[in-house]
Amino acid sequence: MNIAPNILNAVNEWLTPTFDSETQAAVKELMTTSPKELEESFYKNLEFGTGGMRGVMGVGSNRINKYTLGKNTQGLSDYMHQVFPNQPLKVVIAYDCRHNSNTLAKLVADVFSANGIQVYLFSDLRPTPELSFALKYLGCQCGIVLTASHNPPEYNGYKVYWEDGGQIVPPQDTEIITIIENLSYDKIKYQANEKLIQYIDTEIDKAFIKSSIDNASFNTPAEAKENLQIVFTSLHGTSIKSIPETLSQAGYTNVHIVPEQAIPDGNFPTVKSPNPEEPEALTMALALAEKTNSDIVVGTDPDCDRLGVAVRNNEGKMILLNGNQTMVLMTAFLLKQWKKAGKINGKQFVGSTIVSTPMMMELATSYGVECKVGLTGFKWIAKMIKDFPELQFIGGGEESFGFMVGDAVRDKDAVAATLLICEVAAQAKAAGSSVYKELLQLYVENGFYKEHLVSLTKKGMEGLEEINQMMINLRQNPLKEISGQRVIMVEDYQASTALNLFTGEESIIDLPKSNVLIYYTEDGSKICARPSGTEPKIKFYISVNAELESVEEFDAAESFLDQKIQNIIAGMQLK
Repeated sequence: MNIAPNILNAVNEWLTPTFDSETQAAVKELMTTSPKELEESFYKNLEFGTGGMRGVMGVGSNRINKYTLGKNTQGLSDYMHQVFPNQPLKVVIAYDCRHNSNTLAKLVADVFSANGIQVYLFSDLRPTPELSFALKYLGCQCGIVLTASHNPPEYNGYKVYWEDGGQIVPPQDTEIITIIENLSYDKIKYQANEKLIQYIDTEIDKAFIKSSIDNASFNTPAEAKENLQIVFTSLHGTSIKSIPETLSQAGYTNVHIVPEQAIPDGNFPTVKSPNPEEPEALTMALALAEKTNSDIVVGTDPDCDRLGVAVRNNEGKMILLNGNQTMVLMTAFLLKQWKKAGKINGKQFVGSTIVSTPMMMELATSYGVECKVGLTGFKWIAKMIKDFPELQFIGGGEESFGFMVGDAVRDKDAVAATLLICEVAAQAKAAGSSVYKELLQLYVENGFYKEHLVSLTKKGMEGLEEINQMMINLRQNPLKEISGQRVIMVEDYQASTALNLFTGEESIIDLPKSNVLIYYTEDGSKICARPSGTEPKIKFYISVNAELESVEEFDAAESFLDQKIQNIIAGMQLK
């Protein structure tokens, strides 16, 4: 087959002595046996997306390996020396349960130390939120975590955090990427200065768990905690290191851990996908909940930043809540607790994202609190905290099963969020209610918002082209009508414009540019199109709503909204 010149140039570079013999042999093997895989491995450089850099492990510039991560780390080291001249530089590194995470973490530590940077390296796998906490606790300028979140087993990744504890955002990310792109592989310093690498563990663990309990506990009586039956699964990931101990220290004694999934394992042998967004991932936890007659199920993804929650409905059946529902429940609980403590004075805010439920705005307004809305990804919520130091951050989240409680951790945090949702459940049960009943009451008070995600997977080069073309079509031929409802507003975050189709008035969107389109229809529906920043997918986020006069009308209202969602899917041909 013919190989494009740019790919051939990249391949030839990887056949030079800069790369070890094992790598060169693997490249040659691809050339002779898997030309298509060769193309996929070299047609571009791995890029930083919504949640850092993720990719399949293997040889090539579009793969996770010692050279791509070495180049990233060398570029970051150079950048740190530029930004913090004449300062002692410190970085902290964590890693998850994935294949090669521990060796890749040590490799990254080696490169930093070779550049004269003090490294704090966790001695074993740890949850991603603990990395964000440790960064500030240790006074580091930078933090790295080796993780690919809930991606399949063949993936790994590299997330970069800065001195505020949040992930890097523009313009900083572009500055770092420019340095990395201009760096040649032979400039990477691999010779570690072991004197600059310090292993960390127990001290940080204790401080992190204490901080989680301080942030996410709200005077729940001991008896209420003891009466709550909890099932927890770490889905073979890192949360087993922190969540059981956090719940125990917080006073939750009835925690049933799914034993088959408690051992960290990068193969994730008991699930098709270690993603708590997918109901199938919690099958074993739900079975244990029935066996133990538990009230709530919590499952976390491999790096412990997302959580899936299942609770019993009014018929006693366990149902999985979506990310918008858990976010609304936890935000409402926090607002209620802050109000009860007399801490709301107009100088607080909650955070959300453009693809999440508009119900967050309704909730915040009802408590006299601002709701700041940013682009997808918790780095933008962390940036809100940094940009508005005069305001207190209460909490916030996004639809993809992530939540952040307070600002001790500047990323989505399933440790504090797990404790928080248990506080919600324990207090509700003690009051003769339930998490589900609390949710329905919120719908009555704030409007019934229902969301649905359509995710279309398009792998490889051809998939990327297909995704790009879909976005081009939506931009060049914007929909005027969706499922019989006229489109009244189109927001294009790449062009930074919001166009009112009725008046022709165009306004500026004051957010960084992003490849996102949002349609608003005259009945209040919202449809967002967005290519994923970390997976080969294009996602369509659908939000519909209706008034709910009473809890008794919920089933009828839900049927009405479900049909509306199906009509939108059919109208936009999203199947």
